[in-house]
Amino acid sequence: MDLLQAIIIAVVEGLTEYLPVSSTAHMIFTSSYFGIQEDDFVKLFQVSIQFGAILAVVFLYWRKFFDFSKFNFYIKLAVAVIPALILGKLFDDKIDAVLGNPIPIAIVLILGGIILLFVDNRFQNPTVVTEEEITIKKAVIIGFWQCLAMMPGTSRSAASIIGGMQQGLTRATAAEFSFFLAVPTMLAVTVYSLFLKTYEVTQLKGYELLLQGDNIKFFLIGNVIAFIVAVLAIKLFIEVIKKYGFKPWGYYRIVAGVILLLYFSLNK
Repeated sequence: MDLLQAIIIAVVEGLTEYLPVSSTAHMIFTSSYFGIQEDDFVKLFQVSIQFGAILAVVFLYWRKFFDFSKFNFYIKLAVAVIPALILGKLFDDKIDAVLGNPIPIAIVLILGGIILLFVDNRFQNPTVVTEEEITIKKAVIIGFWQCLAMMPGTSRSAASIIGGMQQGLTRATAAEFSFFLAVPTMLAVTVYSLFLKTYEVTQLKGYELLLQGDNIKFFLIGNVIAFIVAVLAIKLFIEVIKKYGFKPWGYYRIVAGVILLLYFSLNK
């Protein structure tokens, strides 16, 4: 992977991480299209640049994250992220195996798009308008919904937003809580990938991979780009769902999924 390819992947990550379109599916397609060899560092890079996307949420909602007088907010995030931490650790190897086969991911992308076409009609009477109204129980349930995204192609954002709407949250509130929940979730994944996970081919830890060649430069540049693009994507997403709901994203997923399915079927 060269610097230009790293920049392209970072743009894709920042653009799609918080949209209900599956950043994983888009990065797999991008890597395949540009002929990027998926070695251990590429796998690490695709996960670790989520750190830049994490900072985008903290930047946009800094008043929320640094208002230490509202300790209940942190409790909600802590309990909501527990299901993903436990199940993510248990199924890490199985997730890696699925990532090697893009066709099921494309199919999940299409199925998720179909679901998004009907989400707005299914949840028409929200009762929770602000984050303060989200109970601990609702937060935990949303956390379990988020675990559906362990199937690559589902979209962490889509799963947690639908979970929020199922718990009575408005579209905008569900989206914002999904952003908040992404911070501890993706931070945990990033820390695990950098410091705890041993990569299969090189048998190195993530931070050891970063110290080789130009990897640390790619890592830093990728995170800066992912941060900038994610800030713009979050603002766009909130405006779109307020005006048009989830149907535009549903149609996009279906079209993108069909294209990916054809692409990978013809390029086996």
